[in-house]
Amino acid sequence: MHMFDKLYLLGFGVGGWGGMLLSAAGMTLILSALGFVLGAVFGGLAAAGRLSSARIMRGLASAYGTVFRGVPDLLTIYLFYYGGSVALTSLGRLFGSGGFVGLPTLATGVLTIGFISGAYQAEVYRGAYLAVSHGQFDAAKALALTRLQMLRLVIVPQLLRHAIPGLGNVWQLVLKDSALISVIGLVEIMRQAQIGAGSTREPFLFYCAAAALYFAIAGITDLAFGRAESNASRGIVH
Repeated sequence: MHMFDKLYLLGFGVGGWGGMLLSAAGMTLILSALGFVLGAVFGGLAAAGRLSSARIMRGLASAYGTVFRGVPDLLTIYLFYYGGSVALTSLGRLFGSGGFVGLPTLATGVLTIGFISGAYQAEVYRGAYLAVSHGQFDAAKALALTRLQMLRLVIVPQLLRHAIPGLGNVWQLVLKDSALISVIGLVEIMRQAQIGAGSTREPFLFYCAAAALYFAIAGITDLAFGRAESNASRGIVH
């Protein structure tokens, strides 16, 4: 059968996989977005640690970044999933459960991506903070702003302007890492493509469809980051 004749498999009619692929794309977006937001929390805390005057805080933040940027992402996923499952199984046995208790795959994926992306976002935030002119800090102090007011009104808006380009790059890494979560059974784009390829024996067709979905999501979100960067830089004279 000609390749174009097989495209009905990607449709929304009887025997079509289009609906399931779009549902999987939605799961990829949810997973990536939640992981990215959680990573922003971890990254912000790690960046604060790296910038702290306390040696212990700097050491812990540096160790966090080194570990999660250095260990392969796939290995991190396995460690989180199987390590957490072993802990849950042991806890279940204390309450009389004799079976294996696995971590929810979505929660595991969000947590893992959060830790991994947080290690990269920390460096983005730290670099953006250091890029803010020291004169801005002096001006905020001259206005007698509290530290919280200084961060909220003066520093953070300028920090985000410097951080947005780097965060866009981290988002693309998060989107690609989301495909790795398929190894623990979460049905996102990659997993659904694998299921479709195995069921229809048309791997090239389904993996091309998966690539097109990733490309579409990456393209749309890249435009969104570009728009955010333009808005953040509005009125800035270069």
